[in-house]
Amino acid sequence: MSTTQTTPSAVEPPCRFCRTPLRHTFVDLGMSPLCQRHVRPAELNQMEPFYPLHVRVCEQCFLVQLEEYVSPQEIFNDYAYFSSYSDTMLAHARAYCQSMRDRLGLGEGSLAVELASNDGYLLQYFKELGVGVLGIEPAANVAEAAVAKGIPTVTEFFGVALAQKLAPKGKADLIVGNNVLAHVPDINDFVGGMRVLLKPGGVVTMEFPHLIRLIDDNLFDTIYHEHFSYLSFLTVQQVFAARGLTLFDVEEVDTHGGSLRIYARHQENEALPVTPRVADWLAYERSLGLDDLAAYQSFAAKVSATKRRLLEFLIDAKNRGKSVAGYGAPGKGNTLLNYCGIRTDFLDYTVDRNPVKQGNYLPGTRIPICAPEKIRETRPDYLLILPWNLKDEIMAQNAFIRDWGGQFVVPLPETKVYP
Repeated sequence: MSTTQTTPSAVEPPCRFCRTPLRHTFVDLGMSPLCQRHVRPAELNQMEPFYPLHVRVCEQCFLVQLEEYVSPQEIFNDYAYFSSYSDTMLAHARAYCQSMRDRLGLGEGSLAVELASNDGYLLQYFKELGVGVLGIEPAANVAEAAVAKGIPTVTEFFGVALAQKLAPKGKADLIVGNNVLAHVPDINDFVGGMRVLLKPGGVVTMEFPHLIRLIDDNLFDTIYHEHFSYLSFLTVQQVFAARGLTLFDVEEVDTHGGSLRIYARHQENEALPVTPRVADWLAYERSLGLDDLAAYQSFAAKVSATKRRLLEFLIDAKNRGKSVAGYGAPGKGNTLLNYCGIRTDFLDYTVDRNPVKQGNYLPGTRIPICAPEKIRETRPDYLLILPWNLKDEIMAQNAFIRDWGGQFVVPLPETKVYP
């Protein structure tokens, strides 16, 4: 059996799920700053901390993971990501709430609890449908936006201790977690808390970017310090089973380049039978070799090749006297730019709809973040879309760049120019 490169380390960190020593490297993207810690103008001359983006894979449970170099308390303090600034995410949230109300029969006496509820972008739609809601969001500045929308929100990190505090006040019919399972360093405590807070007949749904998409589509920019884990269905089933929860259904959704939505319930709740899709997905992942280290071996080489191709495009564009601006200031964009060494010598500026980010600079690269109006003012030849998962939305909103011959560039899975 071929294996990944053995991690050269005097002390091998333990797997965050099964505690097996982590001896194998998945990919090493070097050093990078915290992706949502934007640099304010007054901080431009100050030192910025960088941390390793060295991702390992467990040989026992095959959990792909980043060591906890920075605590969640530091990462999610004064957080800059607000879900409501994406029309695509709002539409996804609305459709989800309507679907879950119909599927689970949720109504006035029901309680839907969202973990990492952000600015209330999802729970607002359950509230409109007459379903009781509670948000749990550790980033105080983001939670304030949810409270302003009338979404009751607990500003703490979720785990067994918080679940034990909340459960006597009322357990959940539905626990929602979209793009949060990867964000918790203590995944055992997090999943254990769900079991405590869930009603005996309740359901958990979690959405997370699928590891298969990360590998096959070369989405290495989704690796950053907020994302402690990179998840397959095989591994997630093990994690939930170890905490007394059974995955009874699974489906693919198109968010974040391709995600899985899993459905879980108490192991004792046999009223919700396990669908054939569970066995199908497990068999599919095994057919791709995700239960063998060999499947993780070639990713690092693909990443290096993609970096070279993006730089070749930018070097050629600059040599031809073309101007390039960015669109968006997402976490994934900062991984891409820092790993590739792209600064203002290649990218004049980037824009973002989120006013919290505007007027600041991207971490590490110090590229200025402007309001979207800057695009019309400067008329760039190319607009590099950093949140590539929203490219259709962004290209539609900025179709006016074609008036002066501007073109869109999407960096991943491969550098591609759209007229």
